[in-house]
Amino acid sequence: MRTLLVSLTLCLGLGIATPGKAQATKPDKELDRLLQYMTGSFSSAQQAAADSAYFDISLHMARIWRHRPTTEGYWLYVEQAMAARADKPYRQRVYHVYRDGQQRLVSAVFELRQPLRFAGQYAQAAPLAGLTPDSLLPRLGCEIVLVPLAQSFEGSTGDRTCPSNLRGASYATSQVTLTEQLLESWDRGFDAAGKQVWGAEKGGYRFVKQR
Repeated sequence: MRTLLVSLTLCLGLGIATPGKAQATKPDKELDRLLQYMTGSFSSAQQAAADSAYFDISLHMARIWRHRPTTEGYWLYVEQAMAARADKPYRQRVYHVYRDGQQRLVSAVFELRQPLRFAGQYAQAAPLAGLTPDSLLPRLGCEIVLVPLAQSFEGSTGDRTCPSNLRGASYATSQVTLTEQLLESWDRGFDAAGKQVWGAEKGGYRFVKQR
């Protein structure tokens, strides 16, 4: 089954306590590495050329709201489009990447109101500058918990936690693998009986990071 639906991301130093001053926040190396892997422009052109079951898709992820404290994690604007229609993205999201109270790395997903007005802003110096987190629409249950490995991150949504009504689906799942130069994402929709109704059947989309 061919599908458009894919899914769908360093600072070093030590804080030294001094009298009368709070100790500086210790950098989160794993979170910073995750941000580095996620940020950039990606393409599935190689996979599409080798297998007609996959489309040639462009994926862009740009950090936004750099003025916000890093203690809350990082925010990214995400845009996906068919390579032949780059000016008309079919998916626009905001990801909030942070470490939760259980010390897990989480990528939460948010939707935008009237998203097409932000098309192409990943290339700007300050994307989505006029928005704030409280203006976003959270996709509850669709967050991905990512496990850091030596050279990669792997993660997925919860079991039946992400609702979807696309093409008769009851819920959706996402599986993600990230390396420094590759993002592999496998998004699928299932009906209430657990039968797949949309999404790639062979495996995830493979997005190669572009220079």
